Amino acid sequence: MQITTTVVSLTVEDTAASAAFLQRHFGYTEQMSADGFVSLAHPGGGIGVVYLRRGLEVLPEDQRDRTADGLILAFTVEDIAAQERRLREEGVEITLPLREEPWGEKLFQVADPNGVVIQLVEWAQR
Repeated sequence: MQITTTVVSLTVEDTAASAAFLQRHFGYTEQMSADGFVSLAHPGGGIGVVYLRRGLEVLPEDQRDRTADGLILAFTVEDIAAQERRLREEGVEITLPLREEPWGEKLFQVADPNGVVIQLVEWAQR
């Protein structure tokens, strides 16, 4: 099997708010949208993100009322301290301050308007 693209699909209350957050703060671009649906890609590659509105009838009935709660969307970046400063300057609330774990992972977290947790990660040089 050859996988050509990877996309995560997240069900949220307000698709436009989450999409705008990724576009403004993380450089994603809209690929397509319709009522209750937005598809985003990043020009640097990586994972695509699709937002679906909770209750959307195209979803199987047992999935319509689920949301992305408990999920962490993680992006590996360079110069994580600069990324944290940039997001603070842009008015984004840092929900988990920058820290370094004993195994060498530097990370911090923010949340989008729907509460989707976005974690930025940089691996410490050892």
